[in-house]
Amino acid sequence: MSKIWLEDEITDELILGLDEAGRGPLAGPCIVSGVILPKGYTHPLINDSKQLSEKQRKQCFKDILKDALWVMVVSVSPLTIDKDNIYQATKNAMKMIASYSDAKIVLSDAMPFTIIGKDVRDYVKGDSRSISIAAASIIAKVTRDQIMDEYDREYPNYGFSQHKGYPTKKHVEALHQYGITPIHRLSYEPVKTLTQKTLFD
Repeated sequence: MSKIWLEDEITDELILGLDEAGRGPLAGPCIVSGVILPKGYTHPLINDSKQLSEKQRKQCFKDILKDALWVMVVSVSPLTIDKDNIYQATKNAMKMIASYSDAKIVLSDAMPFTIIGKDVRDYVKGDSRSISIAAASIIAKVTRDQIMDEYDREYPNYGFSQHKGYPTKKHVEALHQYGITPIHRLSYEPVKTLTQKTLFD
């Protein structure tokens, strides 16, 4: 079944869908994506990226890059996340993408913000309600997973390819055993406590 478009997406205006991947992990960037799809675009698989298998996400990723009118991805570094906090850093990235796009209507996944010249509408669970937001969620998720797979090769003791930086038992155990890497978020627990402990030991 093709993804149903929101009523807001039934318009002649360009629609920008926005979403992110990686607000919760202890390590790695938060990836924010914006996608403008052709009017009336449908796809048998596109949905909230969390509802898809890895194979399905990768297929959708290829199709979106091929079919979309416009795609932009912003990588928000751990340093920026620690400086601005994850909510504000994500919002800033979304505003940046919206400002660069030609879309007049902007749909976000539960992230309200204002920007001159844009009609921004935020939706709770937007990635399961809007094909535009869902497409952005897939671009963000697949991009971030690829980045964390690369970090897994750089830091092989942490299991980044399995948990993608989320606070699993294995990840926390690795933090205690091997310490903090340059890609860890120092404002997140238990990284914050471990950082302080290292400073005062």
